[in-house]
Amino acid sequence: MSAPVDNTFIRELELKNEEKLKIHQLEVGDVGCVVWDAALVMCKYLETADFDGGESWRGLDVVELGAGTGVLGVYAAVYGANVTITDLPEFLPLMNLNIDTNQHHITGRAVAQSLQWGEESLGRTVEYVLLADCIYYEKSLSPLVESICSLCSDTTVVLCCYEQRTTGNKPELERKFLELMLETFNVEDIPLERQDSHFRSADILIKRFWRKTCTEVG
Repeated sequence: MSAPVDNTFIRELELKNEEKLKIHQLEVGDVGCVVWDAALVMCKYLETADFDGGESWRGLDVVELGAGTGVLGVYAAVYGANVTITDLPEFLPLMNLNIDTNQHHITGRAVAQSLQWGEESLGRTVEYVLLADCIYYEKSLSPLVESICSLCSDTTVVLCCYEQRTTGNKPELERKFLELMLETFNVEDIPLERQDSHFRSADILIKRFWRKTCTEVG
C-alpha cells in the first residue's frame, strides 16, 4: 500500500469503455502534483487507431519519465502494458496512491519507482518510453535526454507530448530539447488527425522518436 498523502483532490478521466480513472492531485506542490493538459492528450492518444484502440499496449515493457501523478503510466497499464512509473522520490506516495486507487482497472502491471535523471538507471532498455510536459528547466534537459537514451534500444519508441509555451525561456527550452534529442533520434510529429478527436490541441504536440542508425548518426 502507498504511504498516506494528505490534501488531495480527484480528477476523473473517462476510459474508452466509459469507466473512469480517479487521479489524485495535490492541493499544494510542485509542477508534478497535478494532471496537465499534455498528459490528458497523450493518454487519449494511447487508445487511438495508431495503437489498435489501445490493444497494442498489451504486454509491452514501458517506462514513464517525470510521471508526477502517474496518470499516463496508469493509463497505459489499464490497456495491458507493464509500466514502471518514475519520478523524484517525493512523488512516490502520490504515484503509488494513484496506482492503488485504480488497480481494479489495470490489466497489465504498474509499479512506481524513483529515478533521478542522469544520475540513476533502471539497468535495462524497454519497448516504449513515455513522457508528458517534462521540458521545464534548462539544467534538467541534458539529464533527461541521458535517461531517455539509457532506456532505448534500436527498437524502442519514445513518445513525448508537451504544450508549446511562448513566455519566458520556454521556446528556447523546447528548441534545446529537440536539438539534444536529434543528436541520437529521428523524430515524427503526430498530426492532429491521428490523435483523439476531442483531446487534442494545435499547441500541444506529440512527437515520436526512435534511434538513428549508425549511418544516420555518422
